[in-house]
Amino acid sequence: MRKFLSFSVLLMACFFAGAQPVTETQDALKLKETEHNFGKIPQGKPVYYSFEITNSGTQPLKLDNVQASCGCTTPEWSHEPIAPGATAQIKVGYNAAAENDFEKFITITYNGTQTKQLKISGHVWKAPEGAAPSNASVQFLKKQTL
Repeated sequence: MRKFLSFSVLLMACFFAGAQPVTETQDALKLKETEHNFGKIPQGKPVYYSFEITNSGTQPLKLDNVQASCGCTTPEWSHEPIAPGATAQIKVGYNAAAENDFEKFITITYNGTQTKQLKISGHVWKAPEGAAPSNASVQFLKKQTL
């Protein structure tokens, strides 16, 4: 009787263990890099960088949303699914209004619920105010050519 009871418990344990679905959560979105430093950029001049993504899975990869942490950062991406093994670009633009160091984050939402984050950074230097000073030599040269 003891053997039968042990066998029954073992059989039930195998049955319930086999009833659990085995799910491998392979992350199909591979990023060539997750950060980009623009270095020093002039104030008020937009800069752009393209992040390369690859679908390393066996199913098409759908980018549901690409959202920046502020309005000065604008991501652009294709809304078409990315085929297995194919690559695509996420173009990120940044237009600095204020002088100083910056660090901005871009969140990629894909395949319904999965997310990854990109980061751009750099230093904005203030552009000189006003027009360039007048050059008196220009008037002299104009008189010479007449």
